[in-house]
Amino acid sequence: MSNTGEQTIEYEYLSRIKSPCDIKDLTQDELSVLTDEIRKYIIEKVKENGGHLASNLGVVELSLALHRVFDTPKDHIIWDVGHQSYVHKLLTGRMSKFDTLRHGGGLSGFENRRESEHDCFGTGHSSTSLSAALGFAQSDRLNGSDAYTVAVIGDGAFTGGMIHEALNNCDKDLRLIIILNENEMSISKNIGLFSKNFSKIRITPGYLRTKKKTGQFIKRIPLIGKILFKALLAVKIWLKNMLFGANYFEDLGLYYLGPVDGHNLKAVEALLAEAKKMDETVVIHIKTVKGKGFAPAEDNPGKYHGMSPVKRDRVEVIDNYSSVFGKCLSDEAQENEKICAITAAMSTGTGLDVFKSEHPDRFFDVGIAEEHAVTFAAGLAAAGMRPVVAIYSSFLQRAYDSVIHDVALQNLPVVFCLDRAGLNQSDGATHHGIFDIAFMSHIPNMKIYAPASFESLRGILNKALEDNGPIAIRYPNGAENERVIAEFFDENNPTAGQGFVRHNYSDKDSLDALIITHGRICAEALRASDMLKEQGVNTGIILLECLKPYKDIADKVSELMPISAAKIIFLEEEIKAGGMGMILSETLSSYPVMNNKTVRIMALDDNFAIQDKDEPIYKTAKISAEDIVSVAIEKQKIKSI
Repeated sequence: MSNTGEQTIEYEYLSRIKSPCDIKDLTQDELSVLTDEIRKYIIEKVKENGGHLASNLGVVELSLALHRVFDTPKDHIIWDVGHQSYVHKLLTGRMSKFDTLRHGGGLSGFENRRESEHDCFGTGHSSTSLSAALGFAQSDRLNGSDAYTVAVIGDGAFTGGMIHEALNNCDKDLRLIIILNENEMSISKNIGLFSKNFSKIRITPGYLRTKKKTGQFIKRIPLIGKILFKALLAVKIWLKNMLFGANYFEDLGLYYLGPVDGHNLKAVEALLAEAKKMDETVVIHIKTVKGKGFAPAEDNPGKYHGMSPVKRDRVEVIDNYSSVFGKCLSDEAQENEKICAITAAMSTGTGLDVFKSEHPDRFFDVGIAEEHAVTFAAGLAAAGMRPVVAIYSSFLQRAYDSVIHDVALQNLPVVFCLDRAGLNQSDGATHHGIFDIAFMSHIPNMKIYAPASFESLRGILNKALEDNGPIAIRYPNGAENERVIAEFFDENNPTAGQGFVRHNYSDKDSLDALIITHGRICAEALRASDMLKEQGVNTGIILLECLKPYKDIADKVSELMPISAAKIIFLEEEIKAGGMGMILSETLSSYPVMNNKTVRIMALDDNFAIQDKDEPIYKTAKISAEDIVSVAIEKQKIKSI
């Protein structure tokens, strides 16, 4: 809905917010109306644009409380992952841009420093917030600033090791407030009526003031004051631990408050205000409900964690690479009891829910701990199991050392199934799977496959599970492409079905240009081929489904290359440096068939493909069909690498 008079009526308070200052003087009744408006608006916009729904509906009151108590951009608020920052964006004057959410050049689905001064730190991956918040808090201390830093962390992020590494480095005397937003798993033993009543007492301003003054009074008692205070504190901690169990944060020496109902705006605001007065590192524990205010999301927050845009003319895709992988792996595990599946808090996203249901004792969700997932898989492999690590390409970056040191160096049979490979139109640069080929290619013992059809994925997975070393299988988000299937996999097509190196032409020496590519972007190459044909340029395509070992692939590719002069274009939607184009073209450079060839590599040339305007991501990356045509017909001759 555009910013019209109709919107002003429907969103009486939300439409007035141009900055956080506009909510500081609202009454409780007005805030109650505003919370309803925010939820209604987010549901509306996520249905239109896609995005993260349940997590944002769960932090409406918390977001309001934060911006009523603190003053951004002077104070710093960092949302872990950042996928729950939609309310924060609305409260910082970005409502007029919400129609551009997750569109190129529009609002990011995460915090983005380029977008607003209120986004102090860019996010996208989990468990990074506290490390960054420590950096801000220490910087403020060193520079004599009285600013506060707040890190908002979901309980799921505490399964990631970085949070605990940061907690281990938290100084007590920082203006740092750590908010633990518990919305799924319980990490506290504080349950029951007695606990709830005790928590209410602990978070009242009177209790906090009394506690502080009592401590100061005892410490001032001559000779024995400090000793008495330590003794009483030890007794208090012992008694509390006996009643409620040990508290992780207090054991680390941090001040802990809570838990409190995260949907009670007045209570959350009061607690934040008291924590702000303490001038030390404080952990605030709140409990929220994912999907709050939208019954379907409350009942099934996993389903409504991330949504695609709801379109009337949308054709439902029954199968995608993730679902085909999950079903195939589960079937393989039925025949082989050694097969195990590992994921890092992404069982649904990676298609492993089927495996989880059918083989629960061999399914391992290690939480947001990618490094651990890989080394854990290495241990399973060394002990004789056949582990398969299903993980998003952009998340495997976090386990780079483990892949090298714990898997490849020992040549262990771990299969890495890399989902979401390639560019990501909606989630943007933080979720582009563009680096895995480059950092996997130079790892000894590693083999890399890129299936371009569901059937290829099944065959490659079957082959990988029988191999004796590490293998990476990378595939995009979404379904197989019908045109690619028709041109490269149709049994009636004489050029199809040629193993891991496929081609779509019969007379190689009639070619004016040859495109060598892999993965989803092959469809773009086919579109470019059609456009070139209209200009009288005969273009062939080689589709690779295996990228490493490069020497083996180069031998097969060389047999399919024209002897006559032709332009060779290596095309991929990944980073250029260390990618398929660079390595394969260099490998082929010693082959006689490469003599007199003009070579171009089309890939991401030292950039993150950040979209500054609303356009297809291939256009942003300069690898669209139109870009391919321009390169194919350019007159300049480029020497072979």
